[in-house]
Amino acid sequence: MVDNSRRNLCKRLIAGAAAAPFAGAVASTVTANTKTDSEKCAASADGKAPVNWARGIEGQRKADLGNGTFINPVVPGDHPDPTILKDGDDYYMTFSSFYSYPGLIIWHSRDLVNWSPVGPSLFKPLGAIWAVDLCKHEDRYYIYIPANPDDKGWSIFVIWADDIRGPWSDPIDMRIQGCIDPGHIVGEDGHRYLFVNGIRKIRLSADGLSAAGELESAYDPWRYPEDWVVENFAPEGPKLLRRGDWFYLVTAVGGTAGPATGHMVIAARSKSIHGPWEHCPHNPLVRTVNEKEPWWSRGHATLVEGPNSGKGGDGDWWMVYHGYENGFRTLGRQTLLEPIEWTDDGWFRAIGGDLSRPLPIPGGKSRGTAGSALSDDFRDDRFGIQWAFHNPSADEMRRVHYEKDGLRIAARGASPADSAPLTCIVGDRAYEVEVAMELDGDAEGGLLLFYNHRAFVGLGFTREFIKTYQYAEEQSWFRQPAQTSSLRIKLLNHNNVVTYHYSRDGGETWHLHGHRMEVSGLHHNVFGGFLSLRVGLYSAGDGDVRFRRFRYRAV
Repeated sequence: MVDNSRRNLCKRLIAGAAAAPFAGAVASTVTANTKTDSEKCAASADGKAPVNWARGIEGQRKADLGNGTFINPVVPGDHPDPTILKDGDDYYMTFSSFYSYPGLIIWHSRDLVNWSPVGPSLFKPLGAIWAVDLCKHEDRYYIYIPANPDDKGWSIFVIWADDIRGPWSDPIDMRIQGCIDPGHIVGEDGHRYLFVNGIRKIRLSADGLSAAGELESAYDPWRYPEDWVVENFAPEGPKLLRRGDWFYLVTAVGGTAGPATGHMVIAARSKSIHGPWEHCPHNPLVRTVNEKEPWWSRGHATLVEGPNSGKGGDGDWWMVYHGYENGFRTLGRQTLLEPIEWTDDGWFRAIGGDLSRPLPIPGGKSRGTAGSALSDDFRDDRFGIQWAFHNPSADEMRRVHYEKDGLRIAARGASPADSAPLTCIVGDRAYEVEVAMELDGDAEGGLLLFYNHRAFVGLGFTREFIKTYQYAEEQSWFRQPAQTSSLRIKLLNHNNVVTYHYSRDGGETWHLHGHRMEVSGLHHNVFGGFLSLRVGLYSAGDGDVRFRRFRYRAV
């Protein structure tokens, strides 16, 4: 049956009933004559004024508006390819971590809106990590991981744990080669299967740690009209569930990035895991159809029961997927939440609209807190929770030494271009970061906005010079004398325009750096890699850099 009360509430909110300020709400509306350019892109295609996000710790934006509604994203910043597990009253989710290690951070929620990090599950570098699948089978947790160690070809790996919080096993190569985007399901025959890009499937062993069959074609996906503007067909991200007599297969097509209108969500169903599969008559279930929408390239979805769902799957249901924020591809693909309704014919529809409006919180009330502070005095080890090396070598953690009053990182490489920086994901459109640094030996340290080794900007220093990095190289014409072994750098990223200040006297006197940078082009459609622009700290040259008093503040 269709949940008419939820559908009607969603429709009222989407239609604009929420355009007026909520009584007692944390958030407020923005009037037309006070909107900034960045805020305008949050408006829906109908041009109505958007609602601001609520503000959490350090001013970070959060989805929960404090009045029984939320506004996307539910996990801001670079959290793509979400894979979600409902485990009793708890939800767990992880995301593609690509070249960041420790990686595959597990996040926890009780209401699908307020998420906080638990900790990393993968510590051994496997090269690029793409869309994984988190699942539970007979009281054991599994993460199926497509990885490309040493760029020698993709294979599916698996890690497992008896407790979601770890410890997790070392990765096991399942030798399912040439595949990405695994999706786990138990068939009506009791066997375990992985579906992968293509859309293909392979039977697994009973313990889920190896293949027990051959890779075979599983489903010929629904095709969109040829005149639609997409990146490419690219059937990927298969996620499966069993509800009643039916297996449902949710798939992404249209390409992950490229045109804003490319990525989309489609579905099929079958009474057997072996098919035949019938296309959903509502395909595509989710798609960006207009560049005026606040979220672009929406896709790679998983269905999940809400907190109020009862036995048999009756109650509220939701769809979790990712998308790029209009005007802020630099933030990467962010995690979005949209309600769905089951129709009388056994299919489902997405009913969230373009996601520019508040939606009712699953279950009607908040059940937790969101996010965590990014400011760090380096007194506790926050590797995997906040910090991760980009594309580290196997011995990268040997560079790290926590001391009484800071974090010492041994130098490696000659500059940021060949040194693995320490990076931190951010989810705000505008923010300020500050860090204090001290040099030992002939080291060079600095603060970056880092996409990859071919795309970064930032400020660094040696004992002789303050260095300016743009276009992934030093702008030697802008060198300035340093004459110090300690420096504080402040970086303001205001809607993709970057301003720097620096202080030689511990923050007593600040100097405006005379070169501003525009960084809106540092994203996947220009540089590839599916990454985001992250805050980075680097230690290069010969010696060590001590980092102290890292501060983050959303603007």
